[in-house]
Amino acid sequence: MAIVQAANLALRFLLELCALAALAYWGFHTGEGTLARIALGIGAALLAAVIWGTFVAPNAAVAVGSPVRLALELLVFGAAVAGLLTAGRPSLGIALGVVYIINRVLMAIWGQ
Repeated sequence: MAIVQAANLALRFLLELCALAALAYWGFHTGEGTLARIALGIGAALLAAVIWGTFVAPNAAVAVGSPVRLALELLVFGAAVAGLLTAGRPSLGIALGVVYIINRVLMAIWGQ
């Protein structure tokens, strides 16, 4: 069981990277003009990374309660899914959302 739990944590890390990539993809495909696309692409991913590292990561700089942590986590992943849906990648958005939910439920069951 320990191997499966470790795999779930590894999947979690990959999902976090996918969320950042999804936000960058949204930004690069949304803005009007080259400068806006670059700013949105880098800015959206950077903002999510700062929020994650500050409040959600296991060694976060600011300790917050579980409800706030979960809300911020849902915000980041929800934005990533919405970004993929609006950027014309609904299959990827749905896949990211479904895998995230399964991963999150397993993390809750196993106390990860």
